[in-house]
Amino acid sequence: MVSLTLLSTALMGLLVLATFVAAARIGGQRAPGADETEDTYTALTRQLGGIVRTPAVWSVAFVVVTLGVGALVVLSVGNFAFVEGFSGSLLSALYAVVGLLVTGFVFLGAYFGVRGRGLGNAHGVAAGSFAAGLVFLVLIAVQLLVGVVG
Repeated sequence: MVSLTLLSTALMGLLVLATFVAAARIGGQRAPGADETEDTYTALTRQLGGIVRTPAVWSVAFVVVTLGVGALVVLSVGNFAFVEGFSGSLLSALYAVVGLLVTGFVFLGAYFGVRGRGLGNAHGVAAGSFAAGLVFLVLIAVQLLVGVVG
């Protein structure tokens, strides 16, 4: 049973690799189109894009996330009276948050990698979803081999 699961996981991994190779070969940068008018949506996305591309925003977000995860770890494993009953569920929530952060990183890395090669949003979402699915496949394979969850 485990060998069939590993074979299935290996085949899905090869399929993911083939998808990324195909996306990399399609490549080619698109020429930016000329916008005559700028509506509210375009102006808002342009302004938010400028904010997101600021290194200070990324630095502050990293510090906030790091301090938040560190505080949750200390609260979940520490001997504090007010979280005594919640320590197990708090640790599970922490695992879920870290897992979502890693999966989000993988999704966005694949998305922006495909978008950087000139493909559209749909291609980026497809590649990101495929990469996030690969993360879940790896989690399932590890669970079947060593039983890390539950």
